[in-house]
Amino acid sequence: MIDRREFRKSFDAMQAQLARRGAGVVADGSAWGRARKLDVRQRELKTELEALQAERNRVSKLIGQKKAQGEDAAAELAAMQDVAIRTKALDAEAKAAEDAFATILLEIPNPPHASVPDGNDENDNVEIHCWGDPRQDAVPPHWEIGTALGILDFEAGAKLAGSRFTVLRGMGSRLVRGLMQFMLDLHVDKHGCGEVWVPAIVNRKTMTGTGQLPKFADDLYKLEDEDAYLIPTAEVPVTNLYQDTILDADTLPIRHCAYTPCFRREAGSAGQDVRGMIRQHQFDKVELVHLTRPAQVLDDLQILTGHAEAVLQALELPYRLIELCAGDLGFSAQKTFDLEVWLPSQNTYREISSCSSFGQFQGRRAGIRYRDENGKPQPVATLNGSGVAIGRCLVAILENGWQADGSLLIPAALQPYVGGQSHIDVAVC
Repeated sequence: MIDRREFRKSFDAMQAQLARRGAGVVADGSAWGRARKLDVRQRELKTELEALQAERNRVSKLIGQKKAQGEDAAAELAAMQDVAIRTKALDAEAKAAEDAFATILLEIPNPPHASVPDGNDENDNVEIHCWGDPRQDAVPPHWEIGTALGILDFEAGAKLAGSRFTVLRGMGSRLVRGLMQFMLDLHVDKHGCGEVWVPAIVNRKTMTGTGQLPKFADDLYKLEDEDAYLIPTAEVPVTNLYQDTILDADTLPIRHCAYTPCFRREAGSAGQDVRGMIRQHQFDKVELVHLTRPAQVLDDLQILTGHAEAVLQALELPYRLIELCAGDLGFSAQKTFDLEVWLPSQNTYREISSCSSFGQFQGRRAGIRYRDENGKPQPVATLNGSGVAIGRCLVAILENGWQADGSLLIPAALQPYVGGQSHIDVAVC
């Protein structure tokens, strides 16, 4: 959530930053435009109420003087009654305006950081660097490789749950389990993250705290007859572990990692990656979540992104790092780096991790604060990123490790997590 004091103090500067996300973000009918109108009305109401309070004080003093002198104060008492009625009406309007203003603030996205490049969409994102040597030979798509190896069963997934669900069998199951453990061990033992195991169901307040609600309600799975949701990412419960908490400054930075299943309806994405495991309704991730001082957040973003890169490097998967332009940023993000892994069957890079700084946006929404050097509570800065998406990592391993005879080479770093097995043959199920 944006800072309402900055909204009023630096309206033009904040509007200019938000406009970099797209003209519609600050249009008259947008949440920003409606917030501006409500803010103006709140100021008018405050002025009117202050004037009524002054009139009440004046009339009250006059009534006291007339009574002390034995004079008739009926006219003043009637005027006081009119002031009381008008004040009550304005108080009710002011409360309604404040409630509406607070609600609309939840719909306004995070202004991009000044260092974020300009641009309208993904075509304007900036490549930072590449790692590894992308293979250029003809490789089948991962769904053909996995089916031939007997480890991916899309028909069973569709029978059990519908489209965009997958059953993994045998070594497919073990590869996913191994990837989960490999990533957690790397982030805990090498990167110093504190591992947490969190619920996959959370309440509305928790979803609101990290920005999933109200913006992304259509993409969430809501439990029937309950105000509860399946999580779209571990970012939601892990960040909100500190909801409505004031942290000691010397505890920062706090760095967590967590494995969770994730659930997304992917509303509106029909026709995009509906085949295979790129865009599933249920998928698995190891997530990285950091809480830090606002002044350190961009330095910490480099650290967090490096931890995600370390996963791909250890698995010998070619990738590139790109910085998202202002027009392609997520709702809560102030700055984002995406990691895109090479998929030879598509002859392109595809996203496997998105690492973002949110500044104090989520800390303000979720009530997560720390005491600054003056002992004053301030919203904490938050970051998160996939470390990494397990399903897409399996896709990359299948395509980059595929051999001409149909077998699959397992990355050396992963072999200890799958019983020392170095490859999978087509005949093995």
